[in-house]
Amino acid sequence: MTYVLLAALCSVLVSVLLKLARRFDIDVGQAVAWNYVATTALTLLALQPPLEPLRHADAPWVALVALGLLLPTIFLALAASVRHAGIVRSDAAQRLSLLIPLLAAFTLFGQPADGAKLLGCALGLLALACMVWRGDRVDGQGGPARWGWPLAVFAGFGLIDVLFKRVAAAGLPLGSSLLAVFAFALVVAFAIQFARRARFTLRSALGGLLLGLCNFANILFYLRAHRALPDQPALVFASMNLGVVALGALVGVALFKERLGRINALGLLLALAAIALLAWA
Repeated sequence: MTYVLLAALCSVLVSVLLKLARRFDIDVGQAVAWNYVATTALTLLALQPPLEPLRHADAPWVALVALGLLLPTIFLALAASVRHAGIVRSDAAQRLSLLIPLLAAFTLFGQPADGAKLLGCALGLLALACMVWRGDRVDGQGGPARWGWPLAVFAGFGLIDVLFKRVAAAGLPLGSSLLAVFAFALVVAFAIQFARRARFTLRSALGGLLLGLCNFANILFYLRAHRALPDQPALVFASMNLGVVALGALVGVALFKERLGRINALGLLLALAAIALLAWA
């Protein structure tokens, strides 16, 4: 379980770095772009993915290109969510995005839905509604930013998960797909920065490389956790997602003094319950 803990820690560190970016005068857009320089290089070095599968005629290029467009865009949405809504809500929304591929499996791909899965989905949607609730206007932040960005994170990461499942179903090795997606995302992220005429700085570049290191480490430790526990995928899945939500809540409340209303706190508990139920359904 050490790998699961490290993966969850790295996932939360990504949110922490995004939260601290403005404090250290780091341009988030530039950091996201340099992040993909790091993840692309580390994928080549650590995973050594084969390139031959990418040359096959049946390679799922539509899904790969879509992922390359979505990843940097949703990363920027995650940064905005962390800034406006906080780490607690953002990490919970990101992990609850697992509901979207599940609902897609039930409605689009004909997967049978039993009572436990349906209950888990219902709890997850209720948790999301509670997490973005703004009736008590905690943190002094009302308005659309506080609930809109977590919803964007929820929808975006859910769509990314669906696309990765389509890539996996096509038989493309994970390392090869990650390399292609990160390379596309790198081009898109830098194109966004050139379009906004960003003034590149060494500080933002270093912050982005550190962000990419944490981002890739999250993926690598999660893969190693599955490899270490090959017969217990549900345990790894549940531990990872529950760990990120719980650790994100601890970091957000303890270190960044994020305040949760009663309904928000209820949403956090419902999110934990929904993830646990779906993992073992």
